[in-house]
Amino acid sequence: MLPGAGTVASPPPMASVNVELKARDADPRTTAARCRALGARDHGVLEQRDTYFHGRVGRLKLRQTADGPAELIAYRRPDGAEPGASGYVRAPAGDPAALREALVAALGPAIVVVDKRRRLFTWESVRIHLDEVEGLGTFVELESIVGGDAGEARARAALARLRAELAIADDALVAVSYCDLLLDAPAALLAAAEAAMRRAYAPYSQFKVGAAVRGATGAIYAGANVENVAFPQGQCAEASAIGALVTAGESALTEVAVVAERLEHCPPCGGCRQRLVEFGSASTPVHLGRPGAAPRTTTLGELLPGSFHRAALRS
Repeated sequence: MLPGAGTVASPPPMASVNVELKARDADPRTTAARCRALGARDHGVLEQRDTYFHGRVGRLKLRQTADGPAELIAYRRPDGAEPGASGYVRAPAGDPAALREALVAALGPAIVVVDKRRRLFTWESVRIHLDEVEGLGTFVELESIVGGDAGEARARAALARLRAELAIADDALVAVSYCDLLLDAPAALLAAAEAAMRRAYAPYSQFKVGAAVRGATGAIYAGANVENVAFPQGQCAEASAIGALVTAGESALTEVAVVAERLEHCPPCGGCRQRLVEFGSASTPVHLGRPGAAPRTTTLGELLPGSFHRAALRS
């Protein structure tokens, strides 16, 4: 047996870490001029294509660069507008076409493709990306490398100084990845829930259900209902999806989708509403429907008003 086979553990820390920030940039030429005035080194323009796949933990993308090497990048960064730590692993891809074929075979079709022109500057330990993203517009992205004795504190200080020098306003900050900006989030979740629903084990009720939840890292976890001849031992789709989220090392969900084969809008049962509240909040959106049709969107608070929270245990 291979080392670690048959065991379940939280994902290990990633070897490389940045502190990152992303913002919309209405005037890239001015931003580029400010970079040069700071003495930042201009590395020219890169033509990049990032193909995203469903990652079990965090995000996974195959990056191809015109006239440059390809690489597979796995990374984890909680969504948020303010600067946040992002762990990542970069693996060279000598044959990107073959690797893409293998990823599709193992993980399913790519979920989105991000095409961009990136002007790359470096200043001290910070990478500055002036990005023109197809279908989205222009952005500035800062990646401050964590390393050395000072670690994350030094990286955050360098990023804060550069943010001030480039005059990046609070209202320009972007909380999510380009992947998420391009994706219709309900559609992506509903598609994952539908795929799970088609694999449901429901020989007794013939009522197949799939659920998908998005973790704080942006990763999507899906599950199906699993019935048992001893009826109380069956498991709902929502519980299966939550189990996948927890097994991957996450403990919070930010969005939910539920799809049923025989019902256009299938709400979670009462027990699953409480299960979802354990990991979400009253404002967490819940999408009910099928891919390609208009979903009905509600919230966990609307589905379960007056839910039982852990705070009650401390009262």
